[in-house]
Formats: sequence, C-alpha cells, structure tokens
Amino acid sequence: MFSLCRNFSGVRRAFPPSFRPAAAGLCSQGPTSTSRVAPGPGASGQRYNAPVSAEVVARVSGIPTMARLPHRETADGLDAAFVGVPIDTGTSNRPGARFGPRQIRVESAMLRAFNSSTGAAPYQSIAVADIGDVNVNLYDLKDTCRRIREAYRSILSTGCVPLTLGGDHTIAYPILQAVAERHGPVGLVHVDAHADTSDVMLGEKIGHGTPFRRCVEEGLLDPGRVVQVGLRGSSYSADAYAWSRAQGFRVVPVEECWFRSLAPLMAEVRAQMGGAPVYLSFDIDALDPGFAPGTGTPEIAGLTPIQGVEIIRGCRGLNLVGCDLVEVSPPYDTTGNTALTGANLLFEMLCVLPKVRYL
Repeated sequence: MFSLCRNFSGVRRAFPPSFRPAAAGLCSQGPTSTSRVAPGPGASGQRYNAPVSAEVVARVSGIPTMARLPHRETADGLDAAFVGVPIDTGTSNRPGARFGPRQIRVESAMLRAFNSSTGAAPYQSIAVADIGDVNVNLYDLKDTCRRIREAYRSILSTGCVPLTLGGDHTIAYPILQAVAERHGPVGLVHVDAHADTSDVMLGEKIGHGTPFRRCVEEGLLDPGRVVQVGLRGSSYSADAYAWSRAQGFRVVPVEECWFRSLAPLMAEVRAQMGGAPVYLSFDIDALDPGFAPGTGTPEIAGLTPIQGVEIIRGCRGLNLVGCDLVEVSPPYDTTGNTALTGANLLFEMLCVLPKVRYL
C-alpha cells in the first residue's frame, strides 16, 4: 500500500508508508527538498537527508523539526542527529529552558542547506535527522539524568554523533557519562559565562552549576584538554576559577576576549586538543544578554555572536564526538532571537563535524 502526495507541479507521486517528508504531509520537488542520494568519498550510494527548501515549501508549513530535516525514531543509520533534552529542573534562577528545544526547532526554519561562508555541505556529506526528545522526568532530576544517560548510550552505540538542544546545563553531566563510556575521557571546549564547577547547590550535587565538577570526579574528562571560554560575572569567592585551574583546565575569562578575534585562540585550542575525542558544550549565556537575553542566568559584558561563531568554526579539524547548545529560555526573549541564534550555532556545529565535506 502506498500513500499518495501531490508535488508542486501537480503530478501525483507514490511513496511507501515508511517515507516521511521533513514537513509532515507534504511532498516537494527538487534535490534539496527530500531525502536523496548524494554520493561522496567513501559513501557511494549512501542515502542522505536534506532539509525541505523554503523555495518550494513555505517555512510556516509543516511540523517543526530541527532545520526542517526528516524525523527519525532512532539514530540507526545516521552519522549525526539532533536531539532535544527539554529540562530546566536544574536551574538556579529563571526557568524556561525546558521550552528551549521546541523554540530552537521553530526558529531553525530559517536555516538552509549550505554554509555559504565556509563552504561546508553537511547534507551532501553525512546522514542527519532529528530524532526527537529524551522523555525526561520533570519531577525527579536524578531520574532525568538516568534517562538521558541511557538515551545517549543508545545513540552513541550506533556510531552517531549527537547534537543536543537544551535544556539547562545539567544535561552535560549524563551526556558525558555516556560519551566517556564509549570514547574514554574526552577533551572539552566549554563556552559559558559560568564555570559550572560548584560542588553543591542548596545541598544538591546535581544541578546546572555542578556538571563539570561531577565529570572530573568520575574521570569523564581529560583535564589537560579542557578549555573554558567566556567566564565572567560576580562570584562567591575571590577566585571563582581556582578549582578549574587546579585541575589543569585552561581558563579564558571574557576580558581576554573583548575587542578581538578568537581565531588565534582557537588555533591554540586545536593544538591542545590534538586528535583525541573532544566534546563541545556551548551555553547561550556565554553571549552578552544584549544578543541573547532569553536565558536563565544572564551576565553582562559577554561574547558577541561573531565570537561564538569563531569558536565553533575554530573547532573544525577536532575529533568532535558530541556537541550541545544549552540554556535557551524562550519566555525571556519575546523576539525569538536567542533561539534563532542557538539554531544557527547548532548548524555551525554540524558543519564542523569530522566527516563533513567542504565544497
């Protein structure tokens, strides 16, 4: 049995029931609008997914998926997958990050298939899809961490690289538990206003201010290959970053980033990371709240979006085994610009994954 769908030349086309256009219920014409074959090096005959083109299907049409990609139930057969983790149970100030994945997906309708600035062609290089959200427990943060860890074990077991839509920064801890199980201790490029290395928050060991302390305690990170960029703000002690430095982290406070390109910094980071596995964790509050107000713990005098893009593009060549974009809180930005920025940064992350070709 085949379902029928009308394309935009008025011709009826038949598809098997398993075929799911990226915009549910719509079929479209053209090589950038549906799943297609795009052979590349070592991938002859590989089936890739391409976003629905806004030249054919209006951006406001269809069910939102990340970048208007097809939705898949699992990561099987994918090289990379967008996955949402919609929690804000670990936040210490303003809530709302549980709505981050949904709003990022909505704003990602603006994304197109190619990175015209860098020449990256991710959808001609690797198989990518949106695999939905982890089914979190909004009443129990520890149980949520268990669910995240198990979900990412499953994703990583397929060889897929997860690109995560957060959700508050607590999620980095269980994700890195799963990542380290597969890859061993990893390097970390951590972009944030906060070090997230507190021991306890209101007596609790798990929260969005503690993930990287927990990761060090459990041996999930290679401390000599950890870089924290953009740190700033008031603190509870005279040197808020002493613990990070004591572990061997490289700490780059925001003052070292003001009024300059971060391309030279990232050249140093690439040399430090080498060829071993690296995880990229980007908290949207690393950016100045003038650019990204929709977040739970904003700090003034932050990075610019240009510098954020420089950091991510500077990760090209690293052995990235996972990335996240966290702490988007849509209720605090009625313009949608914070989620739009987050969507674009996630696209930039996709573009620097190891298998992506550049035209």
